[in-house]
Amino acid sequence: MTTTTASHLTQAIQSLWLKLQSTQPLVHCITNSVANNFAANVCLAIGASPAMIDNKQEAGNFARVAHALSINTGTPTPEQSQAMQYAAQSADNVKKPWVLDPVGYSEILAWRSQIVDDLLQYHPTIIRANASEMATLAGAQGESKGVDSTLSAEQAVDQAQQLLGICDCVAISGASDYILSKEYGVIRITGGSALQPKVTAMGCALGAVCAAYLGVLTQDQAPALAALAAHAHFAVAAQIAEQKMQDNNAGIGSFQMLFLDTLFQITAEDFLQVDINILSK
Repeated sequence: MTTTTASHLTQAIQSLWLKLQSTQPLVHCITNSVANNFAANVCLAIGASPAMIDNKQEAGNFARVAHALSINTGTPTPEQSQAMQYAAQSADNVKKPWVLDPVGYSEILAWRSQIVDDLLQYHPTIIRANASEMATLAGAQGESKGVDSTLSAEQAVDQAQQLLGICDCVAISGASDYILSKEYGVIRITGGSALQPKVTAMGCALGAVCAAYLGVLTQDQAPALAALAAHAHFAVAAQIAEQKMQDNNAGIGSFQMLFLDTLFQITAEDFLQVDINILSK
């Protein structure tokens, strides 16, 4: 495993953020109807170029030309599920990185969960989910309340380790985020805002941001670095947005707008505010 420190990781995240600004990666997003607009705006705010191509006639071809692919199973339709299959297969065939966000993965939502199971054969680069989805996907008996997590991210870490056999990186979102990989072990990112769950599609948009950062990695960089950069970017932006909201005595609607503004206005120095802890190697 790579020997590194939190300081080294922060510097690597800053460099990757600068590269994203200059590259403006094309991100192919197949996401849900609730998240579509917000995820696209988030990608634009961070400097990426989103393309929401989710029909089966075009998804396979488009995945080949995009820098990275993000698939989210939030509100799948039969046609969209086919588009997901074609896109993931194309990405795997041409070795394009891609993110799988298995929204709602559970026994009670069996049809979409089967879609996710089928997608795993195409070797997602990053699997990103909340704790309940991740634990259930890993085969644990985690109880899921719809698409919201009933577990803490920390509780899902042990179960999620086994998923590193089918992907390069596992990202578990929660009050603290956990990034798992063979290169870096387990890393915890602390920060963000308790208001994030009050804004719909935050997690869904985060999956697209992971894909954006994947799209600017070099071949010698671990995919976990992209997940770290995406989660750090979200954490610091949410933290700053909440402070601005409080300064203006504003409400939750303002938080959403301030969050987008901060994603756009963030500087390399802002990443120094993110608390990164390497828990194991």
